[in-house]
Amino acid sequence: MQLTEVTTTRLAKDFIRVNAEINKNDPNYIRPLDKDINDVFDPKKNKTFRFGEAVRWILKDNDGKLIGRIAAFTNKKYKNKGDDVPVGGIGFFDCINNQAAADMLFDVAKHWLIQKGMQAMDGPINFGERDRWWGLLVEGFQPPPYCLNYNKPYYKELFEIYGFKCFFNQICFGLDPRKEVSKKILDRHAQIAKDPAFSSSYIKKNQLEKFAADFTIVYNKAWAGHGGLKELKKEQVLSMFKKMKPVMDEKIVWFIYHHNDPIAIFINLPDLNQWFKYLNGKFDLWHKLKFLWIKKTKKNNRFTGLVFGVVPEFQGTGVDAYMINEAKLVVQPMKKYEEYEMQWIGEFNPKMINVAENFGDTFRTRKLTTYRYLFDRTKEFKPHPVLS
Repeated sequence: MQLTEVTTTRLAKDFIRVNAEINKNDPNYIRPLDKDINDVFDPKKNKTFRFGEAVRWILKDNDGKLIGRIAAFTNKKYKNKGDDVPVGGIGFFDCINNQAAADMLFDVAKHWLIQKGMQAMDGPINFGERDRWWGLLVEGFQPPPYCLNYNKPYYKELFEIYGFKCFFNQICFGLDPRKEVSKKILDRHAQIAKDPAFSSSYIKKNQLEKFAADFTIVYNKAWAGHGGLKELKKEQVLSMFKKMKPVMDEKIVWFIYHHNDPIAIFINLPDLNQWFKYLNGKFDLWHKLKFLWIKKTKKNNRFTGLVFGVVPEFQGTGVDAYMINEAKLVVQPMKKYEEYEMQWIGEFNPKMINVAENFGDTFRTRKLTTYRYLFDRTKEFKPHPVLS
């Protein structure tokens, strides 16, 4: 077997090809956009390079056939609660069902990270935000939503035989948006709806600046400072909304207000993979035009949850139930969506798991695992602590 560091454009294309080759006969596989993967490793596109480094390798067999790939990265901003050693990351792992090949990939990443001063590695994770390419799929092998990892079931064994242990599990939840929500949600909604101080609104594309400001307020109160998440600026959110605008469905992006102050957000998008699956990873000018045609002609009955949160002072008051039912009252009459799936929630966050389970008739759609490997094999392994 031959291991090669990705240092040229041709090798970067091979890095992309590994994933496509290994999954090409899997009916559940949806090829990620090449652009999305390449952008992770482009210092001009990925701001994480300000705080760390990334490197990639591909693996070929003795006949020159592509059989594996892996990336490794350091990131000064990457920290989890309870970490007592510097931790690096690995990601974008693909491999044939061969432990020796997998070990070779894990070893090269480990040795590079040791040289960079790391004492452990987590994976598979992203060199960037946690809303993309995070965790190994271990349950729920079905077509993935946009930018969610998909892999072969045997990858779990490759990781665990090498010595990785579960750092935390990530749970995705789904529901049938055509069904009625639970009586508990209906009752709590009715109670809050009586109070004129509370109001709701879905986003308006011609008022993105206003809603970007509202999102920023809620996000910074609810998330900034937790789990290494930093404060956002309105300009960042506005840029994000503008990028989302071409595929945004206004009526599935919700905001809740108290005396006109934003207190909760419920951000959803149509599942882009329902359109991107026809593009075979390409998104050049021709494929962008093809995408517009597909978007107009191919029905997309799935939408996915990106962000759901309530500012601390209104948590536990029923505002979450109010927001869910306000959205339902608008979304159900559209008769457009038949499936809904939320982004993953870490099992270390039981409060949010409880919120998801109380959405209504929810069910667990898939489970992913973030693994950790301690370089000092005598050191006690500690899973991610539970958030209080």
